[in-house]
Amino acid sequence: MSSRLGLVLWIGFCTVGGALVGVLTGGGDSAWYLGLRKAAFNPPSWVFAPVWTALYAAMGIAAWRIWRRGGWRLQGRPLTFFVSQLALNWAWSFLFFTLQSPLLALADIAVLWVLIVATCRMFARVEAFAAWMLVPYLGWVTFATILNAAIVAMN
Repeated sequence: MSSRLGLVLWIGFCTVGGALVGVLTGGGDSAWYLGLRKAAFNPPSWVFAPVWTALYAAMGIAAWRIWRRGGWRLQGRPLTFFVSQLALNWAWSFLFFTLQSPLLALADIAVLWVLIVATCRMFARVEAFAAWMLVPYLGWVTFATILNAAIVAMN
């Protein structure tokens, strides 16, 4: 597979997957979510889609940069960690919005945070730039963890 096609596929996998999860779970537009008490620093719902789109694109580029260094054959472990953390990322929306369980979502995001750190460390062993591309994502997930914890505490 060509490197360009790989780039398109990795970005597409992350962004389209994230968008599909958002559509399937209804996201921040549900009456249930809108009725929750939230921290004063909780951003308006419209902020999340563009932030996640940019983060998913950066994540796709980071994964592609690792993949192009030998594909799954040579980079199977870091790429498996990447896909695993992405699965937990997507699961969070189902836990939070579909099951309406902020507590389960908080447990998920705590494990997700640890997997993101582990993925960054593994990526750094292959290519530092790819690891650094995940840092904004880690920062946003840290902020999202605080928001999630606040919702658990306030509701």
